[in-house]
Amino acid sequence: MYELTHKAQIYDIAFGRLGSGYSSYKPSALSLLLRYARSMRNTMEGTIKRPPVSVYSETTPNPASMRFVSSRLLVHDGRLLEFRTPQEPVGISPLAEHVFNLPFVTAVFISSNFVTVTKNNSIDWDLVQLELREYIQDFLNNDGRVVYEDAPAQALVQANERASSHADATNADDEKIIGILEEYIRPAVEGDGGHIAFKSFADGIVTVSLRGSCSGCPSSMVTLKQGIENLLMHEVPGVREVVAEEL
Repeated sequence: MYELTHKAQIYDIAFGRLGSGYSSYKPSALSLLLRYARSMRNTMEGTIKRPPVSVYSETTPNPASMRFVSSRLLVHDGRLLEFRTPQEPVGISPLAEHVFNLPFVTAVFISSNFVTVTKNNSIDWDLVQLELREYIQDFLNNDGRVVYEDAPAQALVQANERASSHADATNADDEKIIGILEEYIRPAVEGDGGHIAFKSFADGIVTVSLRGSCSGCPSSMVTLKQGIENLLMHEVPGVREVVAEEL
């Protein structure tokens, strides 16, 4: 087998392309690419010894997103990282950089012990789900870094803001809404690979942000209206509607 030392060469061979574009995916070639990339990483020198990490995958309500759950904590509780282009994680998150090396990936969301990966429409999950799970698992077992130690503080803040934490409460109603979201809504949303955060409450309208698998999910609006809106209207006097923040 020829020695391949450059990622672009791997892509050119795996996708049967010359130059910068390719017309269609070859599922068998994509599987080969993922397996070859794992074998390359496994042979890298200087592998750090650590307790083995296992990863399992879960579907989400969003057909474009898959949740990959790790047996170890990836980021401290409360920190969220969202990257929507291959350029955003550069110098910040080696894990996200690694996942974005795959050409079908369009977004990476990291929270707690899971990674939510969103793909484009050019390939089905059943062709890459297993390989991607192993791809992420092998990275965590060999490299293991989720965030660079010298990542710029401002870049981390921006990544966290993209994922959206709760806005500061300005009154008792805001505090009650945030409390309800934290206690009843957030655990269920995170279980589906997403995140919800309070943004504002004005003129009877609660605005929230939806990230991870919730972003762009066809069923998220149904959940927002039939679940979250009904709960907040029942628990917080004055709430008339719940809407999602425009991205």
